[in-house]
Amino acid sequence: MSATSASLAPVRIALLGATGRMGRSLIHAIHDSTDFELVGALASPESPALGRDVGEIASLGRNFGTPLSADRLVALASAEVALDFTVASAVGANIAACAARGCALLVGTTGLDGATLDALEAAAGRIAVLKAANTSLGVNLLARLVEQAAAALPADYDIEIVEAHHRYKLDAPSGTALALGEAAASGRGSELREIGVTERAGRNAARREGSIGFASLRGGDIVGDHTVVFAGPGERLELTHRAHDRMTFAYGALRAAEWLRGRGPGRYAMADVLNLG
Repeated sequence: MSATSASLAPVRIALLGATGRMGRSLIHAIHDSTDFELVGALASPESPALGRDVGEIASLGRNFGTPLSADRLVALASAEVALDFTVASAVGANIAACAARGCALLVGTTGLDGATLDALEAAAGRIAVLKAANTSLGVNLLARLVEQAAAALPADYDIEIVEAHHRYKLDAPSGTALALGEAAASGRGSELREIGVTERAGRNAARREGSIGFASLRGGDIVGDHTVVFAGPGERLELTHRAHDRMTFAYGALRAAEWLRGRGPGRYAMADVLNLG
């Protein structure tokens, strides 16, 4: 993560979804840096942790002076950038609150429905919005490599994507796997919704020519593994990313937050943060 210029104050962060795995990782990452200040933290109205300091939630042994709130406007009151790692059903309201507040927003929550995606597009007319299926810098570079490989290799190189996550992950395929599939489809000049295959079962499961297949594994405490396979005549190319620590995603999200601060309204991606063009 690049350091914020010494002439700039720390980036003021509101964390939406502070009690989840990613939320606690972000609290630790902010604690370890002088470039960011956690000024707001949101949890669900049903959370038993409401009112407690985020430092206590993350077992840091020190207080931030930032209590958990169920009120979005309270959490966003002095924030420059909001980081959303909540649940899909909460993102629409988070988008509306950020747009009303004029706060830049990074959405790391996956499994969004069409209405929420439309709301995200509309909000980009008022604030800077960055949607990231995965905030790992390595994964986002992988997506670019996948797109290039799909464009360079002949059409008879079949594309399959295998992903593995911990036993508690709700969505399958993962948002990252789908993003990699979109990159591969883009390289082939296609749309993933037209050629993606997420289920195969029974006696009529032969591979459809030109399709992009997905396989999902769930178990243990796997943080996140993604492999894109290009299987061609007589050879196989595999591009793989393995995350060993959830802090990888936290550091990437903070780098994106730093990039978003002061950014004009628009729809952005991690590729913009990495200057991938």
